Amino acid sequence: MGIHLKDGVRAVLDRPNIAHLATLRRDGAPKCAPVRTLRDADRVLIGTHADTLKAANTAHDPRVALSVVDRDNPYEEVQLRGTVIDHEPDPDLAVMDRLARKYTGEDFPWREGHGRIAMVIEVTQARHHVLPFVEPEAG
Repeated sequence: MGIHLKDGVRAVLDRPNIAHLATLRRDGAPKCAPVRTLRDADRVLIGTHADTLKAANTAHDPRVALSVVDRDNPYEEVQLRGTVIDHEPDPDLAVMDRLARKYTGEDFPWREGHGRIAMVIEVTQARHHVLPFVEPEAG
């Protein structure tokens, strides 16, 4: 069963921050990939193609972890663990367009929707942390 995401977690997820998704390969080896995310209430959506390794990995073992670092403050982070509860078809690119608009302001550029899916993650653990550091000025 999923948890309710606290405001700090929601805020980091709602900004256009790149996440890193960890999945498990069939041999048990971890696989990590940068992904773009959407928050749907207390769930996380990741758009991808059904033929990707992340889709295959989560089809055989749905356990995942996500690490998100805020792009404006690299000392603010979110760590999530959860389960992929669905691979929802996205043939009309509704999820892909929402993702693209969040990160680029434009619709998803590749308009072929065949095979596109949204991986739906039910979050089971969440941690939001802000370290008390400031990035030094460049120069």
